[in-house]
Amino acid sequence: MLTTNARRGRRLAGWTGLVCAALLATACNGNGSVAAGPATAPATAPATVPATGPTANSTFLAEGQDINGTVLHMPLCTSGCALSGDSTSILAKMTWNTWSASEAVGTGTYEIDGCNPDCAAGPVYHVPAVVTLSNPVKACSSSGSRWFWTRATFRYPNGLPAALPRDEAPTNPWVFSPVVTAAQQSCAS
Repeated sequence: MLTTNARRGRRLAGWTGLVCAALLATACNGNGSVAAGPATAPATAPATVPATGPTANSTFLAEGQDINGTVLHMPLCTSGCALSGDSTSILAKMTWNTWSASEAVGTGTYEIDGCNPDCAAGPVYHVPAVVTLSNPVKACSSSGSRWFWTRATFRYPNGLPAALPRDEAPTNPWVFSPVVTAAQQSCAS
């Protein structure tokens, strides 16, 4: 019971953090990354993207795969960065060795909700991982263009936990289909 309540509290805190980040879209989000809402660009990145393609400063991770929500540039994810819209896949304590126009490579912890018997009560596995973000796609808005990572590949130096049910193992590589679709729709003429 105590464990279930702790998980619910952690999830509530995560959602609260997402709401706070959305409300403070132009401020630093407290985890060492630059967060920006849909109408503004981060202080460290240009508001528009050169026509030639992405740059290291113009490529972002769309938290929760929402290009209109909080966008992250080289996030430390000290309080977690949701990869999934339902917060069942979270990056934590990241260190980025590379953040270029074509890929970002970092090490940290991949928090995977086992969702067994369901996602609210399932165990959360904290798995050391090397994450590679790639395949940036351009998204358009009235304030300019940005590039978003659309693919994540994971390497697990210590392997996946034996207790993680194989049907709940994370997709690898993971294509962020909602980001691809939203970006394509945003730039349609």
